[in-house]
Amino acid sequence: MKISVNFDLCESNALCMAAAPEVFEVRDDDFLYVLNENPPESQWAQVEEAARACPKAAITLED
Repeated sequence: MKISVNFDLCESNALCMAAAPEVFEVRDDDFLYVLNENPPESQWAQVEEAARACPKAAITLED
């Protein structure tokens, strides 16, 4: 799985970070950082939940 984020859509509201904190992080500068663009299979369910939780649909997942 590969994670892509459309940063033009992203509002850095941290819903993705709540779902997958090992993969997404909103820092003090209010920007979203992807900590691992290719997470291990053990984190896929969390990453999929993070993508669904994004109100702007800024996160896309590729196989």
